[in-house]
Amino acid sequence: MVGFRQSLVIQSEMTDPVTETIVPAIGLGALRPAPAGLPNPLADPPIVAEAGDPFAALRVIDLLARIERGHPVRVADIADRLNVSYLDWLFSPAVVADVALQLQANWMSDYRNSSGIVVDDGPLGPSIAIEDSSRVDPWIVRQAQRMAAACTERLAEFSRRDRLTSGG
Repeated sequence: MVGFRQSLVIQSEMTDPVTETIVPAIGLGALRPAPAGLPNPLADPPIVAEAGDPFAALRVIDLLARIERGHPVRVADIADRLNVSYLDWLFSPAVVADVALQLQANWMSDYRNSSGIVVDDGPLGPSIAIEDSSRVDPWIVRQAQRMAAACTERLAEFSRRDRLTSGG
């Protein structure tokens, strides 16, 4: 009986009888332990939030669901809080404004008025005010659930791809 380690050697070092050269087998086989001091390769790269990205929009909506109701809040302050909350992300005020404008359009579509989500350009820059009523929380939860579903779909689409679609 051939031992496990010997069978791996046999699998990875086959000899071609015609040329008498060593031919590698398909697959990696067992990996050796990591050398001492090897850093963890799971370091996450920084992410620049982009308009239209459901992952960024979900983070923005999550914060908007928590801000004080009935008072305008500067978009720049929302972007700053997002940047502090998600250190591996970079949110610009333009991305936050894009999400806020989409929420405003969705609100107008659902409720036929513009009082629920108000995006305005004030003396200190763009701001957003969210109506202080009982209908806002369930509505904004549905908006976040839609974005979470879009994130899940984007991940599923990524996992179905067998190669990169751009860059070589």
